[in-house]
Amino acid sequence: MGRVSQAQAQENRRRVVETASRLLREQGTHVSVADLMKAAGLTHGGFYKQFASKEELVDEATAHAFAELTRHHKERIEQYEGRHGAAQQALIDTYLSIEHRDSPADGCPVAALATDIARTGGDGEARRVYTRGVADFADWLATEDQDGITRLCTMLGALVLSRATNGTPLSEEILTTAREALTATR
Repeated sequence: MGRVSQAQAQENRRRVVETASRLLREQGTHVSVADLMKAAGLTHGGFYKQFASKEELVDEATAHAFAELTRHHKERIEQYEGRHGAAQQALIDTYLSIEHRDSPADGCPVAALATDIARTGGDGEARRVYTRGVADFADWLATEDQDGITRLCTMLGALVLSRATNGTPLSEEILTTAREALTATR
């Protein structure tokens, strides 16, 4: 089997990072390299041609997830023609929805990666990216009347609790109650 071109190697790396970003949000950082590579449609042996370590991939996948989140915020503001308050409310409604609860792989990296980032400790790149992403998200959620950290904590807590109680009436009640609380304080 011949060597892959530089362009193909870059495409393979991009595919692995995107796949890892989804899988890490869905399954956590304990997902194996073999499973990540299989999901990306590549061989396990090719991993170390692309990355020095799994930690390097986690760093890049975390950065990718937060870049997606930032892009999503910008698109939402554009969709609402610069009306930040309307964009925030639409985000809150989407964030605290059954669809978001049931789709962690496509969802918010703040909620999906919180426990894993907390467990890693230290001051690694993934933690730095995560911390900056949380701060940026909180800034984006801030209003004249309410601190963005409070709003983010309410949203995050509700989403995590809703996921943990999924399959029970309490799960949907948590989402609804948090959504109403955030709407009432606008």
